[in-house]
Amino acid sequence: MERFTFVGAQGHPLAARLDRPEGPHLATAVFAHCFSCSKDIAAARRISQRLAMMGIAVLRFDFTGLGHSEGEFENTTFTSNVGDIEAAAAHLAEIGMTPSLLIGHSLGGAAVLKAAGRIDSVKAVATLAAPFDPGHVTHNFHDALPRIAADGAAEVDLGGRPFRIGQDFVRDAIETDLSVEIASLRRALLILHAPLDDVVSIENATAIFTAARHPKSFVTLDDADHLLSRAEDAEYAAEVIAAWAGRYLDLRPPAPPPGAPEGVVRSSEADPAGFLQDINAGPHHYIQADEPAAYGGTDRGMSPYGLLSAALASCTSMTIRMYARRKGWPLEHVSVEVTHDKVHAQDSDLTGPNRIDRFERRVRLDGALDAEQRARLMDIADRCPVHKTLEAGAKVVTREVPAK
Repeated sequence: MERFTFVGAQGHPLAARLDRPEGPHLATAVFAHCFSCSKDIAAARRISQRLAMMGIAVLRFDFTGLGHSEGEFENTTFTSNVGDIEAAAAHLAEIGMTPSLLIGHSLGGAAVLKAAGRIDSVKAVATLAAPFDPGHVTHNFHDALPRIAADGAAEVDLGGRPFRIGQDFVRDAIETDLSVEIASLRRALLILHAPLDDVVSIENATAIFTAARHPKSFVTLDDADHLLSRAEDAEYAAEVIAAWAGRYLDLRPPAPPPGAPEGVVRSSEADPAGFLQDINAGPHHYIQADEPAAYGGTDRGMSPYGLLSAALASCTSMTIRMYARRKGWPLEHVSVEVTHDKVHAQDSDLTGPNRIDRFERRVRLDGALDAEQRARLMDIADRCPVHKTLEAGAKVVTREVPAK
């Protein structure tokens, strides 16, 4: 992750973070945060990390006057927020990372809907809990509107923090009509919204969807709150956006050089407070690893030993199928169950006594196979490459790489 600044629409330095893929860079996205939030909210961070795992770099930044960006929030408008998004896209283009995806949360979602038509490189837009009418944001400080109108600006409380809102912001938000921009978007559109959102109601998602032309998609976020503050809600949104984006962006990885190994598997920490890991092999294959709750994890993925057992089970099944197919034998279905007598969290204590790993494999072969064929397929199971690796042992070479 890189930290830097770029010049926003009003000429102020804006603080940004760029989540870069650890493998091939296949596409670039811009994430616009919600009203009065920052680039570091959980939803923005999780979605950016997830997209980076599949090869999509994500720039998230603080709008003018918010977070670590310079300028006065009082002097900003909805239109200037749109300009900040355009400035972010222009900066990315200057450094050779032209964006093809825009993602916006809440008012940031409304802003990307307006900005998308002004950025030629954008092919797809995703919104999270976005209002159809930007003026909806004034509901957050409705009681202060008379003071803002009388004095030109007023301090309001938003989420327990003081902000000065200017009359120009209120007027611009109320007067902005997104229906034309949405109808003429000509980009793939994904709308994510929670039916129980008590800040921006689900009717806004309906209005956006109705105004938009195809290709358009709507995905419900079930009982998530407006900020997607629960980790599982942010994770779900990240997975949906990542899967959907792959359909509309050109994510073909570059061809590997001659003689290159099969690939690199990367595990990246997703929850520093627990053990959750994002694991990917190239841009299209992704899983998660975790530990059970009893060992301090959140049980949102298999344990490392579970993944090892899965490798043995799947390799065994593939090897049996390959042999039966080559022989033309009537194997209708094969399934393999594997159990392992160690628990990873206990075994990770390197000071404990040495124990021998024992994998028990149970193979089920369905089909009109005779006894000789069944015996031969069971013998073939022991020739599975993962089986051979486990029995022969392997050498692990570990090197530290410089921190980014």
